[in-house]
Amino acid sequence: MSENPLRRRDFVGTIAAAGALSAIPRPLHALGDRSAQQPGQKLRIACIGVGGMGHSDVTGVKGEELVAFADVDWKSAERAFREFPKARRYKDYREMLEKERNNIDAVTVSTPDHSHAPAAMMALKMGKHVYCQKPLARTIGEVRALKAEAAKRPKQATQMGNQGHALEGIRLIREWVEAGVIGKVKRVEYWTNRPIWPQGVNRPTDAHNAPDTFDWNLWLGPAAERPYHPRYAPFNWRGWWDFGTGAMGDMACHIMDAAYWTLGLKYPSRISPESTPLFTETAPTAERIEYEFPAIGDRDAVTLVWRDGGFTPPKPDGWPETVVWPFDTTGGQLWIGEKGMSVAGTYAENPRLVDDKANALLTAEPVAVKYPRTEGVYKEWIGACKNGTQPGSDFAGYAGPMTEMILIGCLAVRMGKVLEMDPNTGMIKNATPPTEWVMPTYRSGWSL
Repeated sequence: MSENPLRRRDFVGTIAAAGALSAIPRPLHALGDRSAQQPGQKLRIACIGVGGMGHSDVTGVKGEELVAFADVDWKSAERAFREFPKARRYKDYREMLEKERNNIDAVTVSTPDHSHAPAAMMALKMGKHVYCQKPLARTIGEVRALKAEAAKRPKQATQMGNQGHALEGIRLIREWVEAGVIGKVKRVEYWTNRPIWPQGVNRPTDAHNAPDTFDWNLWLGPAAERPYHPRYAPFNWRGWWDFGTGAMGDMACHIMDAAYWTLGLKYPSRISPESTPLFTETAPTAERIEYEFPAIGDRDAVTLVWRDGGFTPPKPDGWPETVVWPFDTTGGQLWIGEKGMSVAGTYAENPRLVDDKANALLTAEPVAVKYPRTEGVYKEWIGACKNGTQPGSDFAGYAGPMTEMILIGCLAVRMGKVLEMDPNTGMIKNATPPTEWVMPTYRSGWSL
C-alpha cells in the first residue's frame, strides 16, 4: 500500500511551529534583519493576472509603481492595460518575472487556483514580496510547499487575499468571544450561494476554438492538457478539480476565517461530508461538511458546519421576527455560544448579536478594543513590505495552515468518506487519498 501523503511528518511540521495565531503584523526583525525602504519610496510591483479579480488587486496597489502586467487573456486585461499604459505587457508570467527580475520588488498573483502555487513560488524564490489570491493553492501539497518556502524567507512579506482578515468585523468577533459576550462557543454554521458556476457535470465533448486574444496553453499552465472549452475558461474553471477547489475552496477562506483565528483552530478530529451526487472531474452542486474539533486549552470542543449550493442552516430560536432568515442569502455565519448567538456576513462584516436587546446593549457599551485595526488588505501588505513586518494572513503563519484545513474538507467531499484524523498531527487515520489529489504532477515547463 502506498504511503498516505497526509501522514508524512513534513505535512504538519510548520503548523506545529506556527504557535498562536494573530492578526497583528509580526515584526520581521524578530525573524531576520531587514533594511526597510526609505520613507515615501514606492514599491515596484508586477501583477500576474489583471482581469476580473486581478483588476481589483491592481486597483488595490495602484498607489505604488506598477511596472509590468502578465495575463493570458488580453481582452480581459484591456481595462488594466488602458488604465496603466506604462506597465509593460506579457502573456507568460514566467517571461515577465525573468525579464523584470531586477525591476520589481513585489508580485501579485490573481490567476485560477491551479496556477497560484507555481507563480507564487517563482516570485518567492526570486526574493519578491508576494500577494496571492485565495485559496493559497489548489492542493494541500502545494500549500505545504509555499508555506515552507515562505518560512525560509522571513524578509519577504506574503499575504493571501482573504480581505476580511484585515477588516474590523473579524476583530470585533474575536473581541466579543474573548470577552465572553456569547459564552463558550459550541458551534458555528456557514452558508454561501456558491457555486454560481457549473458543478456536478461531466467533461464536455464538443469542439471549440479559443478566442484569438486568449492563450489556452498558457492558461492551462501546469495542468494536464485538454482541448479548450468555454465551460473551463475564462470564468467557469472553479468547479473543475483540475483547476479549482469548488464552492468551499472559493469561499471558505473568507467565511471560516473568523472562527479559525478566534478559536485557534488547527486540525479537526473528524470531517463528515454530505453532498449531491459526486462526479469524477467536478465538485458536487451542493454539500454539507461538518468539522469536529476537540477541546484544547480553555476552549471547549466546537463543531463547524459548512453548507453551499443554496443550503442554509435552520433559523435559530430567538431570531428577531422582523428580520428575514437567512439575513443574507449570498452567505453568512452564525455563532452559537452557551449564553447567546451572533451573526456576520461572508467577510465577517456587520457582526451583531441575534438578541435585539443584547445587541443594543453591546452597541451602547462596546467591549474594549484589543486587536489593532488596519486600513485594509492591500495597505496592510504594502506596509508590511516597506516596514519590515508580516501581515495578518501571511503564507507561513496563517494563510497556509488555514487553507490546508479547508482543503481537507474538499478532500473528504471528493472521497465521499468520513475522515478520522489525529487533531495533533493532521494524520488521516482511516483513508489514503490519491497522491495526485494531494500533490499534482505538473506539465513539462512548469514546476514549484
